[in-house]
Amino acid sequence: MQQILVYSDSLSWGIVPATRRRLPFAERWPGVLEQRLNAIAGNPYSVRVIEDCLNGRRTVWDDPFKAGRNGLVGLAQRIEIHSPLALVILMLGTNDFQSVHAVNIWHSAQGIASLVTAIRQAPIEPGMPVPPILLVAPPVISEPRGPLARKFANAAVKSAGLATAYSEVAADLGCHFFDAGTVTSTSPVDGIHLDGAQHAVLGAAFADRVAALLASPSSM
Repeated sequence: MQQILVYSDSLSWGIVPATRRRLPFAERWPGVLEQRLNAIAGNPYSVRVIEDCLNGRRTVWDDPFKAGRNGLVGLAQRIEIHSPLALVILMLGTNDFQSVHAVNIWHSAQGIASLVTAIRQAPIEPGMPVPPILLVAPPVISEPRGPLARKFANAAVKSAGLATAYSEVAADLGCHFFDAGTVTSTSPVDGIHLDGAQHAVLGAAFADRVAALLASPSSM
């Protein structure tokens, strides 16, 4: 069995836009990814997708109102816990642009680079592989609406160009890269999260990309 770790935030946790509810695993994009990869393999136990997705998680910043949202803290131990890993999918950055942070796209890209370093330096057991990383730029933030409007005030402007900044980091660090914004937008309900149909589209797009990576270990 090949194990894939998804390290992300509420966009992958599956929060239903404008609610505090969560989509079922089969409807969240990591669940869609797992089902599709196992269907391709013809074996329901071929691939396991492990979700480590926390609402409000940043790349490397603390949330002043809620503890534990700094994505760098404990990341190396998570890699150690779940090893051996065939792939880490790293999709963070949206929460860097909450209104409490004076963060621009360069800062967020440097944050994601720090996470890549932590993954590669994790204290895994001897003989276990350092997992390849698929660095993902989250879908573009649109105009925040509803309860999130003040929390993400001006986020669309601050985060413009994030995918380009992430792609440059991926190239510099030798990571695979995927821009989720090329296959889906954010929900019109809140401008931040993904609805069920968008999860399905994103999971399918990931499946095509990840299946190719798993089939060609030398490219990873």
